[in-house]
Amino acid sequence: MPSTIIIGSGCYIPTRVIGRSHFMDTEFYTEDGEKIDKPNEEIIGKFVEITEIENRRYVEDHLFNSDIGYEASKMAIENAGINPEEIDYILYGTNFGEVTHAGHADFMPNMAARVKNKLGIKNRKCITYDMVFGCPGWVEAMILADTLIKAGKAKNILVVGGDTLSRVTDPYDRNKMIFSDGAGAVVVTQTDQENVGIINHSTICDNDAELNYLTNGCSLNKDNTKDALFIRMQGRKIYEYALKNVPQAIKDTIDEAGLSITDINKVLIHQANAKMDYAMIDRLHRLYGIREYDHSISPMTIQEFGNSSVATIPTMYHLISENQLGDHKFDKNGVIVMASVGAGMNINCIIYKFPN
Repeated sequence: MPSTIIIGSGCYIPTRVIGRSHFMDTEFYTEDGEKIDKPNEEIIGKFVEITEIENRRYVEDHLFNSDIGYEASKMAIENAGINPEEIDYILYGTNFGEVTHAGHADFMPNMAARVKNKLGIKNRKCITYDMVFGCPGWVEAMILADTLIKAGKAKNILVVGGDTLSRVTDPYDRNKMIFSDGAGAVVVTQTDQENVGIINHSTICDNDAELNYLTNGCSLNKDNTKDALFIRMQGRKIYEYALKNVPQAIKDTIDEAGLSITDINKVLIHQANAKMDYAMIDRLHRLYGIREYDHSISPMTIQEFGNSSVATIPTMYHLISENQLGDHKFDKNGVIVMASVGAGMNINCIIYKFPN
């Protein structure tokens, strides 16, 4: 059976850096629609203390999701050194598609088709799919790509993740400070090498009461009659769900690959909230009976880039590949985990082994 390996990566990190001062004049409201009677400096300071998000990135006004997805894709294709016409599928992970300035999600035509158009690909047999799967959308698109390659349906696949969440956040919600914009992409290809690339993966979908942990809803400010839906998040429930379920899901996937946590060089976990990510990595090690470990196993970008949803993991992957994320690097024959959790609630995980 062929294997699926990454041969090129790229990302687009918006140039607009949004720090604390951006929110100092905001009117914040509670979930009950009451204005919060505290100084904004105190509200923002508490937020940073919990999430560690000091800065985040927003796209320029003239850019849209497909634009930044195109930039990440172009970089990944150039990095891979392949002819774009040889791409069999483009898979685009996203939650809101091409968000208009009015905050409306636009999925027609789909995002993958828009990127194909911007790349100038004329191959009519290059198939374009969108993966709408919450924050785990890019990882799930990678799982689909692996399935297509191992089924003999494709040789080269472009896998993109991009969102412009700054355009779908409630201006009165404290949670808006979590979200950011960005795009990441990789090119995967078929190889006859065995036991390399994606060596195992798993997905869990809990869609009972968990369905409402992350939804779209009206503004917290009842006087805001803008005709738009915004991200509505039950942060405490998400934290408890993630901590209970994600570490076990990652462990199960590692175990099924015949490995242990000590065989893993890096865990690229979705950058949702620093406190939550730290807790999940700690719980993962405790499941193996390990209390002391090298914290560099889990790179973090959320402090400067915020939560760009589907873009966080491919962005991290590219930065590490290009030696642009501190001392983090990937080793030949090294094994990494890529895992995410998000709206649904959905959890997924990939075990990836680098070729020689």
